[in-house]
Amino acid sequence: MDTLTNRLPDKKRFAGSHSGMALSMANNPLAEILFISSYPPRECGIATYSHDLIEALENGFNGSFKVSVCPVESDLEQHQYPGTITYKLNTDHADSFATLARTINACTDMKLVVVQHEFGFFAQNEEAFLQFLESVSKQVVLSLHTVLPFPNHELKLNVQRMSASACALIVMTHASKDVLVSHYQVPAEKITVIAHGTHLVPHLDQKELKTTYHLSGRKILSTFGLLSSGKSIETTLKALPAIVKRHPDVLFLIIGKTHPNVVKHEGEKYRQMLEATVGDLGMQAHVRFVNQFLPLPELLEYLQLTDIYLFTSKDPNQAVSGTFSYAIACGCPIVSTPIPHAREVLNGDAGVLFDFENSKQLAAAVNDLLDHEQARAEMGSNALHKMASTAWQNAAISHALLLKDLCCPEQALEYKIPPVNLAHLKKMTTHFGIVQFSKTNHPDIRSGYTLDDNARALVALCQQFDLEPSPEHVSYIRLYFDFIKGCLQPGGIFLNYLDEMEAFTIQNSETNLEDSTGRAIWALGFLISVRDKLPAQLVAEAQSTLQAALVNVGRIHSPRAMAFIIKGLYYRHRMDKFAQDVLVIEEFASRLVQMYRHEADGTWLWYEGSLTYGNSILPEAMLCAWLVTGKSAFKEIAKESFDFLLSKTFAETGIRVVSNKTWLHRINETAPKAVGGEQPIDIAYTILALEKFYEVFRDEAYRRKMDTAFSWFLGNNHLHQIIYNPCTGGCYDGLEEHNVNLNQGAESTVSYLMARLTIGKMERTEKQKQARGIRKEESALRATSGL
Repeated sequence: MDTLTNRLPDKKRFAGSHSGMALSMANNPLAEILFISSYPPRECGIATYSHDLIEALENGFNGSFKVSVCPVESDLEQHQYPGTITYKLNTDHADSFATLARTINACTDMKLVVVQHEFGFFAQNEEAFLQFLESVSKQVVLSLHTVLPFPNHELKLNVQRMSASACALIVMTHASKDVLVSHYQVPAEKITVIAHGTHLVPHLDQKELKTTYHLSGRKILSTFGLLSSGKSIETTLKALPAIVKRHPDVLFLIIGKTHPNVVKHEGEKYRQMLEATVGDLGMQAHVRFVNQFLPLPELLEYLQLTDIYLFTSKDPNQAVSGTFSYAIACGCPIVSTPIPHAREVLNGDAGVLFDFENSKQLAAAVNDLLDHEQARAEMGSNALHKMASTAWQNAAISHALLLKDLCCPEQALEYKIPPVNLAHLKKMTTHFGIVQFSKTNHPDIRSGYTLDDNARALVALCQQFDLEPSPEHVSYIRLYFDFIKGCLQPGGIFLNYLDEMEAFTIQNSETNLEDSTGRAIWALGFLISVRDKLPAQLVAEAQSTLQAALVNVGRIHSPRAMAFIIKGLYYRHRMDKFAQDVLVIEEFASRLVQMYRHEADGTWLWYEGSLTYGNSILPEAMLCAWLVTGKSAFKEIAKESFDFLLSKTFAETGIRVVSNKTWLHRINETAPKAVGGEQPIDIAYTILALEKFYEVFRDEAYRRKMDTAFSWFLGNNHLHQIIYNPCTGGCYDGLEEHNVNLNQGAESTVSYLMARLTIGKMERTEKQKQARGIRKEESALRATSGL
């Protein structure tokens, strides 16, 4: 495995990350998992890998088993580590292995040992390492960073002994798994493939980054990592004259200092050879050495400004490359030697492969890509989508699932709820409103605007304002309200579609606008419900706009439009008792009752013959109608239909909403469900409805389902991948059968925020109740004490 630590160890980032880490299973005494690995501040790729993995586990899950770290050291490689280190392993001393084994065996809380294995770590005492594995009484997981094909007899026996001592093996590519099975006869069922993790990036503007780093006007080629002869960087240097002849604006960045182990054995001989080669070729103006460890954000920016990333390793048996993975995750087009990892990832149209040490092929590939900007962009996008599943958050989920199954299979993972992040919503919002679509996390202004998105954005900002009032939130509320107001037409109907020039489009005459009108009324009513904290003028305008929208509301017959209107008037009714609102609510709820009684039978308890989109709003609206009118039929049908819906979307450990590929039809209700086609908006509407039903019925099952549904965004879905992007604050547009749609449009992002803020409101309420309970207990204690 090549190295990733071409960046400065950030003391704050490393501090305490290996001590008492909270990971996800819960209510039993903490089970300890020990990671045996090199660890920062040691400068090696596996140290960085282990740190990033443990940090992702810590950030992704709440606690119930503790992760500790045992740093792998040698006589020449010893460090001071942040936090508390209980264990250490000096691989130069055989007795250190035996001592560690005895310590592990004596620890009653330790349930699992995870060894990050690289042959070089244990080369001085291979037999002692094997005996260590065989003598440890805890379950052992081996994470193999190098898997060599065609082993000699001794290597094969050693790997087989390692495998026999482990309960599970982790490798990072399917090629490595195939080698273990075919060349070492390791049982396939013992092996789990978890790709090398990559960092999420905000995909910043390349031109702006080049300006920031004083690289404007240059075509940037780059490579990074701790330098050693195995990287064969001279292959690129020898290709440069042919590249520069055709593209004189090229600059090749060699990012990273020399590997510490190389420095110890031969000093800076390799770097000096590279520098001499640059001089001999006359390429001084086209090569720059960045001879330092870069902080992670700076490293990722260098990769994002790169036009083509070059991976030139000359080791055909290199199983995986972290540097290669990081470059692809930053959207770099890749030209690479055909190591197994590259062959697996770059197949098809995701990159270009060339033969080991073949500078002529490298020059031809680079020149061709530099000639075709669109091809580079498509290649980078294709590779980015292939690597999306390797985000550290997803790697952590895969590890957590495996470790949970080995440690405590009866427990469920408890996903950690991230803080509220409005960054992407703000990025998607112009002076006029929130833009409809995005390409990855970049607003696509050509997609224009919709009333639907701005209505949902208004609800989300009112939710946020209710939890955390601020003048900035008021300005966004005003912006989204003005958009809604501007869409209102004479006769009470709202138009929905506007182009990038802020003009209504012909699509408004081709689409039923009832649902959009309903969403607008919902948003206006919700704004009014938080009026005590908002400017009076804004609330007055919302009231008058809502009144104007009700002029011909009785003509609306779309079930979801009626449901949205019921919700909007319910929220206004909480503040103002308008007789007209009650009449509209009762009328629309009665229509939904008629629909329900027409369609429902003993097994199908729904308003229509199919479950389609936005299903949860129908029973939620019925419950709101009961809260306003007190009519028991509304409440009964609300609960009956909602419980039916939940029975079709919830399993014991997760939620799978109705797929937009096929819907769920009564006539083939028992047919296998389509996989994929799940939308964030349906998860959000489910959570909003669950909150309302829990508020009314106080059934803890509804409260638990809120958390279960929200965990869908965090990876508790059929792909075990994040849908919410914590780097950008955006939400991916959908969960498909085999992939996640990486675009982060308005609908999905606002839907996530509505769900997150509903969870936030629930948490605030629960904390307030807990505080009141504590105060009540304290008062009772003082009373009994006569104080």
